[in-house]
Amino acid sequence: MYIANPSKGKIMQDQKMLDYIKAVVKNMPADWLNLTTHRLDIFNEKLAKTEFVEQFENLYKTNNSATSALHALPTAFDYIRLGHPLSCVFEWTLANLYQLSPKNVISFSSKTIGILAILRKNLLADKPTQIVYTGDFPQSIDVELLKQVYGYKFELKKVEKAADISAFNGSTIFITQQGELSTLPLSSNIDFLIYQHADFGSIIFVNSDQNEGYISEIQHVRRRETVAMTPANCLTALRMLTEPLLVVKAKNGVATNKKLVLDSIKTITGTDTTALLGSSGLSIQYAITMGLIHDALEKHPGKAIKIIIPPNCYGGTNDQARRVAACLKNVEVVDLPVDSGRDMVQSIDTILDKFAGEAIVPYIIAEIPTNPRVEVPDLIKLEAVLSKNRKATNGQWAIDPVFILDQTFCPNVHFLGEGEILSTVRTIAYVSGSKFPSGGQVTAGYCVANKKAADLMEKVNLHLQLCDNEATDFQIGILAKQMPSMLERIQEAYKNTREFVNHIQETLPTAKINFVSQALAAQGFTPSVFSVKLPTRGATPEEREAYERELNHRLINLMISEIPNESKHCVSYGQLKGCYWTIPATSTQGTTKEGDKDYIVRVSLSPNMDIEQHKKVFSDFVGQLEV
Repeated sequence: MYIANPSKGKIMQDQKMLDYIKAVVKNMPADWLNLTTHRLDIFNEKLAKTEFVEQFENLYKTNNSATSALHALPTAFDYIRLGHPLSCVFEWTLANLYQLSPKNVISFSSKTIGILAILRKNLLADKPTQIVYTGDFPQSIDVELLKQVYGYKFELKKVEKAADISAFNGSTIFITQQGELSTLPLSSNIDFLIYQHADFGSIIFVNSDQNEGYISEIQHVRRRETVAMTPANCLTALRMLTEPLLVVKAKNGVATNKKLVLDSIKTITGTDTTALLGSSGLSIQYAITMGLIHDALEKHPGKAIKIIIPPNCYGGTNDQARRVAACLKNVEVVDLPVDSGRDMVQSIDTILDKFAGEAIVPYIIAEIPTNPRVEVPDLIKLEAVLSKNRKATNGQWAIDPVFILDQTFCPNVHFLGEGEILSTVRTIAYVSGSKFPSGGQVTAGYCVANKKAADLMEKVNLHLQLCDNEATDFQIGILAKQMPSMLERIQEAYKNTREFVNHIQETLPTAKINFVSQALAAQGFTPSVFSVKLPTRGATPEEREAYERELNHRLINLMISEIPNESKHCVSYGQLKGCYWTIPATSTQGTTKEGDKDYIVRVSLSPNMDIEQHKKVFSDFVGQLEV
């Protein structure tokens, strides 16, 4: 609760804490700013953030801000999109200033999407919401779009000052862009105070115990539709809290960096249309989904919208689509079987034929290659199925699909340019920038359309801006630095991957490896990720499954313990160095339905690693097997 007239003791305690934070900022490990994943060798997913904050608070109590102590802190959250060391420290600092639990303070890179998070929960709970503000209502929040496209319900109320806010039978959101971070009016009639900063994003203060049920929901929006306040901006915000006279210099070269990135994307994708840059791959995907829904509402009013998506694809993609559908009566998710013996092309053909007769608006989201099986469909047949003329039962032409392509695993493949395989089908392709575009240094992502889908990009951009999910200047700067070398890094990483895959096939021929064929690689599909299903034993299916899962962990733990400087736990891909190991079912598919999860080992390799050492340790693993 905000203390209008803090006691002398409180002021002294705050100053002690701020002095400590100032020392932390000075001594922090470089990785806190420069990596999208932190201390994956100290990783307990169930305790992510909680464990970091608890141990950080212990350091504070002993006034220990040594770099070595900070470096020893465990992973903060499971991935930087949801949170990271600097966002946790920033939120912990603000929580202490306002005598709140750290979990009640949630920062966003976006100025607006925190509001959407509360509106979403209240929509599903059928709970009234009032948004209260002083001064001018934020221009970035399009009230009509939120009501008509997202389905959110709320009322607006302007007040002269926060003290004028009266009790309300529902949730009260108070938006402020004024005042200092350390002196915000967190009064009892405010359920959620949202402080918007022009350059950094926003911070939500969840007030009172009765609103604790919102915390996980707000964090899940941050995980699936946007990102936490970025490390660079958290660092500056912490410095502003601890150095009141700090002058933040204007950034130089922003326009130059953005032009370089956009030009690089045109070259890499072989397209002429202008790309959009988002704060993460899922930020881009959310803008695409909401932009297309908006387009369908205008062009095909009253028609049902189906989002056709593989049930075992990346968990964030799958979960986000289902979260969108949960809020909109005319939107439904339809499963698309794509791998493990089920053909993507045949599945799409069957579904589109069915929907043609029902006059449905079809949007297809698919990964090529698929994740985690690394399969590529017959692209000629795919193009034919997507461009096939179908008729509805009334004799009219069916609504042609939009193909939304996640090509994160192979961002170098030219799908969309003139004369390329998907140039004849309305297609928007997107890439997670935390992978090869930035080499694991920032989360920013991008999307680009072919000429047939170019008109859709206006709506996509509209929703990217509504959610304030555009890439930050810092992120664009990193992309400008890294993207010119991206194609070379992809090729070098592929060479390492092919060599490692060949070694596994030679030393453990009974393992089932999912990787691209030499023929596909010759066509340009050169991913540096593969998955492997280890041989197993047992008298029953349950015993065989249990043994295989135990082997998965044994292999990963051996690689990481024997090569700790290179092999690490990671859900990501495309880093500048090292080798990264995960089990999709417990990481990238965390929110996927249990029956669709893949309990196999997924490995991603970089262009810079000791491949001979990794081959040796794998051979040691094979020597220990009793299959």
